[in-house]
Amino acid sequence: MPSTNLLKLGVPKGSLQEATIKLFERSGWKIRMHHRNYFPEIDDPEIKCSMCRAQEMSVYVESGTLDVGLTGKDWILENGSDVVVVSDLVYSKVSNRPARWVLAVGGNSPYKRPEDLAGRKIATELVNFTKNYFGSLNVEVDVSFSWGATEAKVVEGLCDAIVEVTETGTTIRANGLRVIAELMQTNTQLVANKKSWQDPWKRRKIEELNLLLQGALKAERMVGLKMNVPKAHMDRVMGLLPSLTSPTVAGLSDDQWLSVEIVVDEGLVRELIPRLKGLGAEGIIEYPLNKVI
Repeated sequence: MPSTNLLKLGVPKGSLQEATIKLFERSGWKIRMHHRNYFPEIDDPEIKCSMCRAQEMSVYVESGTLDVGLTGKDWILENGSDVVVVSDLVYSKVSNRPARWVLAVGGNSPYKRPEDLAGRKIATELVNFTKNYFGSLNVEVDVSFSWGATEAKVVEGLCDAIVEVTETGTTIRANGLRVIAELMQTNTQLVANKKSWQDPWKRRKIEELNLLLQGALKAERMVGLKMNVPKAHMDRVMGLLPSLTSPTVAGLSDDQWLSVEIVVDEGLVRELIPRLKGLGAEGIIEYPLNKVI
């Protein structure tokens, strides 16, 4: 195989690591980690994996050390990286929804708006973005980098406010903090090096990768339903089915019955199955999906 036909893929190390490996497995690639090794194996001879912190991923992709990687929109903005955003991949270790960077203060503090923090000290991992945010409001603040346990810094009196990422807000509330502004929503993005994106082979490989990753994410929210339906009730059954596309309908050996198969949102199934049963549907089978393309 020519050496150029190798895609260097960055896998985020840390909180997103397990969720990313599971997503790749559902997409068709098995990534196997090795203890104390930053180069996991993947069952694709055209891909080489490297582990990298999400905070640094866009820097390595921009430089060409990596052809493609997965990182947060927040860290792309923080680093000011000039990369190709191939797509959004909305997944996380907690929930499949975007996380939020919020401005939070002590529950009993007098601050109600970002403007109230003029001249105050703010702790965050997202230093550059926070400076730019307050700069856009023409509010001067002292922004310092936080190495972790950011929520505790307000409680300990080390700062007046924090800018922190949250998905559910549980940790912020548990520390007695109050959110006074949402600075941005962020989610995982698939990003590519600009030169790699211009290379025909690498671009095709990246687009195939993205197609299957997106298909696996879409399948998480969908299930398949298969059933036998009395032909006499078919019109009423068709009126119930909120399928992704038109249901697949096939005849059976008994010409009074039809076989029907659909793909539906998982959240609708608990209401849909009893109604289908009420219309005479039999042999209803629900099954999970790996990918929906």
